[in-house]
Amino acid sequence: MNPIDPRQFRNALGAFTTGVTVVTTRDAQGQDVGLTANSFSSVSLDPPMVLWSLAKNSNSLPAFMGSDHFAVHILSTRQQPMSDRFAKRGADKFGGLDIARGHGEVPLLNDCAARFECRMAYRYEGGDHMIFVGEVLKFEHFNLPSLVYQSGGYALAVKKPAEYAAEDASYSSESFGRNALTYLLGRVYHQMRFQLKAFLDERGIDDVGHQVLGILGIRDGRSIGELDAMVRVTGPRVDLESLASLEGRGLVKIEGQGAGAVVHLTDSGRDLSIEIVAATKSIEDDALEVFDPTEVQVMTHLVRRLARRTSVETPPLWKKAD
Repeated sequence: MNPIDPRQFRNALGAFTTGVTVVTTRDAQGQDVGLTANSFSSVSLDPPMVLWSLAKNSNSLPAFMGSDHFAVHILSTRQQPMSDRFAKRGADKFGGLDIARGHGEVPLLNDCAARFECRMAYRYEGGDHMIFVGEVLKFEHFNLPSLVYQSGGYALAVKKPAEYAAEDASYSSESFGRNALTYLLGRVYHQMRFQLKAFLDERGIDDVGHQVLGILGIRDGRSIGELDAMVRVTGPRVDLESLASLEGRGLVKIEGQGAGAVVHLTDSGRDLSIEIVAATKSIEDDALEVFDPTEVQVMTHLVRRLARRTSVETPPLWKKAD
């Protein structure tokens, strides 16, 4: 039999996706001790028992060998910095944290997905690790999405819908059909835009007016040239003529002439831009009701990456150009 390569063995184990936990206890001197671990697992429901393991060369080993209690915190997606903090050696891991106290005065962390307070039941040797088995005395479930670790990096887990298998089987990246990304993104945009159109029509706002009010609502005082460069990627053009309706209704004020003329929102224009944002947000919130927070987080991240990948040169929307 060929000897097992430790690095390849570790990489193979990395294919197994795990949650990320921080385990805490108090040592014999009354000092708080904690570390990041992903070896956590359930053992028994009756009695409720869990286990985790710790390397024998860990500086934290004496504390857990001498303690009668520990707490396991399953970290939420917002707690990657917490995981990194407790993965470091020698740092003041609890400094500045708002902690509570559990059984045996063990420190308890907040904002996690779930938390288990345990009595140390058994300790076993397992190769180069010690295995700790705890009886759960109290647990709390906070209904937050869990941070996970997969193939050497942090990840987000989303639920696999029942219809995914059938959709996946019919998907072909070589054909343009119902699963084509450009079709799906366009369909979502136009369907949500259609819902907003009734709101805009009631207020006499056309496509150019909608976009101009939105851009100026983010940062006021743009030149007509800037506005045109930002809007033209969607088709329409911005010039004095297309802005005449907004100016005539007292929604914008134009200073100067030509492409260098600067456009400002009036008080009425700003009020209307806020109304449009609120209506848009309501439509978006309604559409996202069917997704859990992790799905929304993943989807937003992927679409942002796609937006950067396909970006065209336009003046910055969210910050002022240098």
